[in-house]
Amino acid sequence: MADTPHFLPLDMPAGAVTAQVMDIPLRFTQRRRWWMLLGACSTLLGIFVIAVIVLFTRGVGVWGSNTPVNWAFDILNYIWWLGIGHAGTFISALLLLMERPWRNSLNRLAELMTLMAVCCAGLYPIMHLGRPQYFYWIAPYPSTLGLWPQFKSPTAWDFFAVLSYLLVSVLFLYIGAIPDFAAARDRAKGRGQQVVYGILAMGWRNAATHWRYWHQAYRVIALLAVPLVFSVSSGYSFLLNLGLAAGWHSTVFPPYFVAGAVFSGFALVALLACGVRRLLLLDNLITARHLDMLGRLILATGWLTAYGYLADIFMAFYSGEAQEREVTLARMVGPTAWSFWLAIFCNVVVLQALWWPWVRRHAGWLSLIALAVLVGMWCERYMLLVTPQTRDFMPSAWSDAYSPTFWEVALFIGTFGVFGVPFCLFLRFVPMVSAFEVKQALHRSREGA
Repeated sequence: MADTPHFLPLDMPAGAVTAQVMDIPLRFTQRRRWWMLLGACSTLLGIFVIAVIVLFTRGVGVWGSNTPVNWAFDILNYIWWLGIGHAGTFISALLLLMERPWRNSLNRLAELMTLMAVCCAGLYPIMHLGRPQYFYWIAPYPSTLGLWPQFKSPTAWDFFAVLSYLLVSVLFLYIGAIPDFAAARDRAKGRGQQVVYGILAMGWRNAATHWRYWHQAYRVIALLAVPLVFSVSSGYSFLLNLGLAAGWHSTVFPPYFVAGAVFSGFALVALLACGVRRLLLLDNLITARHLDMLGRLILATGWLTAYGYLADIFMAFYSGEAQEREVTLARMVGPTAWSFWLAIFCNVVVLQALWWPWVRRHAGWLSLIALAVLVGMWCERYMLLVTPQTRDFMPSAWSDAYSPTFWEVALFIGTFGVFGVPFCLFLRFVPMVSAFEVKQALHRSREGA
């Protein structure tokens, strides 16, 4: 706990922490900024709804996916969103088990990000189905016809991966917030707020037995969440490994996808931390040292991702397979080379600015670098997924004709509304900083001082 004083001001009274955090859901003061943000996100959500209506009425033919590129924006964005969601659970659960006190100001923000990102990802497999109204058929439920899901199908994998990750994320978020819900209940003035937060607090009375059971449950869920990050990330990399296209048969894919997922997730956590810090005036709780640690994590996972790039290229040429070399060269100099080089620029070149501490501690520069990483990781998914399909084993089937349609782009842009609107509501009604954990860290640091 020796590093705690570097993250939070030691002269901050415990009561001031509770008051500052609980005033956000109970007496929201940043209404104008919040309404502007909610309006922008609602516009994006409206675009999503329109794109979904067009998709469901006209079919998946409105997308540009066609032979030979049968997987494109739909699977690409699914993998991108699902990967982003991993860092929230990782940063909260793993750092909880490691007892790193600096997580206390960021864990709820990261957990909410995970929940929204997984929801955005889970919509894509449903929309990709020919008959989305029967999406529940992929669940292993008792059927009077004796039918069971095809467990060799990636669709069934998607169901289990998204559902298990979503359930664990919800439990981890809710259990961790119970003490703060109780604090909001006790400080609320309105009857409606008292009832709502009282229900969410589940009768929490700050008793010693409550704390004992809470600690046990919180750590058990954390122990489940950490391996789930690795299993889900490596699991959907197997969806490509089992395909026939060259360029997908790499043994480096499972750790490569795990590193890339955590890398992009840390970038979004940093971007949201800088934004929430400014929106809710939380400079004393989300300090420059928190941004510095996020910058270090982004830099470390970025180098792991860069190693994946090198290993993938090396293995393609070392294997001696002509088709693997052809796909790798197509990624570098073919019609989709823009995605490869933009991924290298954003995920490797731009990232090197984080070696300077003043860049990591500056919210503006860190936000720009995090945004570049998110763009770079999307380009990486495009490069990994689309390019191999344009270079099949039959040269007569080669085609570079794929380009996303207007409705594909609109649907992707609209998912930011699916992410943003619930996130804005959480900002308004849920304590965004774990007040009791921050106070606990302050208490321990004062004792150590």
